[in-house]
Amino acid sequence: MSGLALVEPEAPPDEIGAALSPSHLVLIPSYNTGAKLFETVAAAQRAWRPVWVVIDGSTDGTGEALAERAGRDSSLRVLYRAENGGKGAAVLDGLRAAASARFTHVLVMDADGQHPASSIGRFMQLSLRRPEAMVLGVPVFDATAPRIRVIGRKLSNTLARLESLGAIRDSLFGFRVYPIAPLRRAMEAGRFMRRFDFDVEAAIRLCWDGVPAINVPAPVRYFRAREGGVSHFRYARDNLLLGSMHARLLVGFLWRLRGLLARRLRSFRH
Repeated sequence: MSGLALVEPEAPPDEIGAALSPSHLVLIPSYNTGAKLFETVAAAQRAWRPVWVVIDGSTDGTGEALAERAGRDSSLRVLYRAENGGKGAAVLDGLRAAASARFTHVLVMDADGQHPASSIGRFMQLSLRRPEAMVLGVPVFDATAPRIRVIGRKLSNTLARLESLGAIRDSLFGFRVYPIAPLRRAMEAGRFMRRFDFDVEAAIRLCWDGVPAINVPAPVRYFRAREGGVSHFRYARDNLLLGSMHARLLVGFLWRLRGLLARRLRSFRH
């Protein structure tokens, strides 16, 4: 069933506890996230261990404070990038380190508290049952979601569904479990997927490479600045990046279309 869109129904939050996994870890890239980073790490650790954080050139002191805590907690690891390179660059550093430590899968989540730590266990269990697949979060928005962000993602989602032959239900929600090896290969094969374009292009290219997608609803919460919310999204800059990325991907999709359709037909026959 390679590349087919599977939808997992919503379920109550898992209480997995703090058992140390030898194969799956939580990976949190962070750039100047402030105190929300510590809240996110604490919530993630209540659901799963180990938790790794990639400090992507932060200048707010969070890396140093977290490293001090990691010195007392063997299930927490902090990686550093000297300069800010973007989400994808931070994730790639984490993938390389995780592969060297013999991990096979990472759950990537944002450091700003928007992603649901209570869903980590459920996503990890799905991945353990289907290790060949990627588990993609589908956001369930509440009243905190800015309307412009909810509406603005519709075009990217429409294009991503086309480019993945319907396998991807949401292109921008970064709460996901990836198999390390195929994601690392896809990222190291080119110079893209280093910044805001990471979430969209990573999922599409893995679909093209035959990695099945399991789509799972998950709640998302947006925090205002007075609540400690931090956003590095820049509307003009990042939408320009997404536009140029989709132009590239559409060309790649058309180039691969015959092979993708042939593979989809074979999957229906089995």
